[in-house]
Amino acid sequence: MAIPDTLLLGPGPCNISDLVRGALAQPLLGHLDPGFLEIMESTKSQLREVFQTKNKVTFPVSATGSAGMEFLLINFLEAGDKIV
Repeated sequence: MAIPDTLLLGPGPCNISDLVRGALAQPLLGHLDPGFLEIMESTKSQLREVFQTKNKVTFPVSATGSAGMEFLLINFLEAGDKIV
């Protein structure tokens, strides 16, 4: 089946370049692969620098904006706090 070349202007799906298509065709790197762990450690180190913290539990999370807000509230609120 041939998929026509259509210009998509909505929020998704969207058109991608041949460079991106080629990158997506590469083998995946598993979450336990030493290469992935090296990238993750580097990312965590950079996040600690951005957020000016030495907390070793700093890590990136791929989630929705709502999940991001929940993470924020969980870390800044304590039991009994009142919010509007």
